[in-house]
Amino acid sequence: MEASSLSTLRTGFLALFLSLCTLVPAHAACDDTTSISGQICKRLTDTWNEGEHDLYLPFHTFHLPYAYSDEAINTYRENTWGLGYGRSRHDESGSWNGLYGMLFLDSHSKLQPIVGYGHQWLWGPREGLHAGLGYTVFVTARADIRSYTPIPAVLPIASINYGKVAVNAAFMPGGMGFGNILFLWGRVGF
Repeated sequence: MEASSLSTLRTGFLALFLSLCTLVPAHAACDDTTSISGQICKRLTDTWNEGEHDLYLPFHTFHLPYAYSDEAINTYRENTWGLGYGRSRHDESGSWNGLYGMLFLDSHSKLQPIVGYGHQWLWGPREGLHAGLGYTVFVTARADIRSYTPIPAVLPIASINYGKVAVNAAFMPGGMGFGNILFLWGRVGF
């Protein structure tokens, strides 16, 4: 690996770590659970403080063929290898809540960080095979979009889980030649 790539990777991981640290809100701000902001704050704080550790493994991006030519798809990196860390917990209703940060290679082989919160409603026994459907709220940044200017977004997510192991997917809608991407990652609780 070149020195500039290592420097970029170190900078990316430092940014990812600092972003994760800012996800943990102060407990005092969460005291008023009658307000929407207080409820959100409490959910995030409880997930971080009571949650279990998760290892995130981004591994594939699928560009939907109806939105991209074969020539364009052949120029994109679809194996988006990366690494991430998160905290997750199941709330009183059995839903999954997670705070996470990942760093992976985007379609143009550039590092892409993402930090966010996910929520999924689950069906099936948590100890066995079960499925989830929900949403993620996150901030990401890309080298090809204003040189890593933060981009906030909300996307639908789904998962197939067995115990503490999950394969997740997020769908990014779009038009011809942009968006219409299915992003896949693994999550392992420890």
